[in-house]
Amino acid sequence: MLLAMPQCDPETTVRELARAIAARGGRAWLVGGGVRDALLGRARKDFDLEVYGLTPAVLEETLRREHAIHDVGRSFGVLKLANLPIDVALPRRETKVARGHKGFAIDADPFLDLATAALRRDLTVNAIYEDPLTGEINDPLDGRRDLAARLLRHASPRFVEDPLRVLRVAQLAARFRFDVAPETVALSRTIDLAELPRERLEDEWKKLLLLGEQPSLGLAFLRECGALRTFPELVPLVGCPQHPLWHPEGDVWVHTLHALDHFAGARAGDGGAAFNANDWIVGLAVLCHDLGKPGTTVNDNGVWRSPGHSEAGEAPTRAFLARITAQTDVVESVVALVLHHLKPQELWKAQPGDGAIRRLATKVNLRLLIRVARHDDAGRPPRPIDDFPAGRWLVERAEALAAADTAPTPIVLGRHLIELGQKPGRTFKPLLDRCFEAQLDGAFSDLAGGIAHLNALLASGSVRTDADRTGVIEPGSAPHSSS
Repeated sequence: MLLAMPQCDPETTVRELARAIAARGGRAWLVGGGVRDALLGRARKDFDLEVYGLTPAVLEETLRREHAIHDVGRSFGVLKLANLPIDVALPRRETKVARGHKGFAIDADPFLDLATAALRRDLTVNAIYEDPLTGEINDPLDGRRDLAARLLRHASPRFVEDPLRVLRVAQLAARFRFDVAPETVALSRTIDLAELPRERLEDEWKKLLLLGEQPSLGLAFLRECGALRTFPELVPLVGCPQHPLWHPEGDVWVHTLHALDHFAGARAGDGGAAFNANDWIVGLAVLCHDLGKPGTTVNDNGVWRSPGHSEAGEAPTRAFLARITAQTDVVESVVALVLHHLKPQELWKAQPGDGAIRRLATKVNLRLLIRVARHDDAGRPPRPIDDFPAGRWLVERAEALAAADTAPTPIVLGRHLIELGQKPGRTFKPLLDRCFEAQLDGAFSDLAGGIAHLNALLASGSVRTDADRTGVIEPGSAPHSSS
């Protein structure tokens, strides 16, 4: 058995497969997102082959002559080629037998006519067929018409059988800047997303935020079709007022959409990639940064204010994230960004010492925080977007302190107290906390300075210890340990 190596060109492999299938009496068609993207002038990333005229056994035997096949997808009638973005399937009928996007009985039928097979697909633009050998296009549902109109339209009434399709429409609208056909919006209103598992929700949100050219279009669709109710933490943003002097764009929902679109436009400039972990965290934080406003917004003598909204945003942010991800590190990073998203502006106005910046760096990644604050600041059209001086100032200060990407860590540790003859006890923490506070304030920056500061604390008796005696050592003379 020969394995398809990672360096193989998928386009070449697809044509070779099509020739091998034709030699056995079958016909292979490319279909789905790869055909859609090619017709839009975009690079193909995925290659979905649908094979007609061969039984499952003959098809698998043909593929295995030259390729290894993953078992993933087999239960859905899909054969995935190892090390290549190529899926091969027979045309099939699907019958809804249970709740959820996996609740289908699959009946492969290699002799099904192509027009009938197309009806099981989600959207007309994803039901365009291309012969990889001749380039012939077969378009039974007029998907090219909808591509030209930049319109997403459901392929058939069976669209409702898979609730994940609602989120797929949202992320495709965001990625391609497409509108959604009114009849598809209406049909989507009848679909309950509550049965979808968290990991599938996460996949679609990632595509919306990290691949979307205009995320606001996807979120606007979710609101229009009523699917926003699946994420109730977002609903109160709609209609939540803001002071027009600071937010001429409108309510908190409108502001959030503008901030997300600015994030999408700046992703490449921020060094992001399609599924860059930092982009995912920043995108979620921009989405969630004002979730605390609906619960804190008041009218103070004709001025709309939201005092404490950063802190109030923690609970709804955690609730929203719990619906779409199980990644604790992502949740904690996003929550930290929400809690502190106003800090860059506040610090810039206050012009504090280095200690304040170091302390903030112990709570949140400053470089990511500056990104979130910049997108927040930019999400207020028609106000002109400047170069966000607060962010430029903070990143320069943070980089000078080596705190832009890495949180300061204590130099003086418990083992240094033990080396001084102190017995571990309740007084260790106060001593270490005072040393760390002094370190953050710039009192010392290396171990020698830290030991000197610790000596001074012990000698002053300002912190009582549990040791029988107070040991004092010269700066730099403490033994170094790797632990």
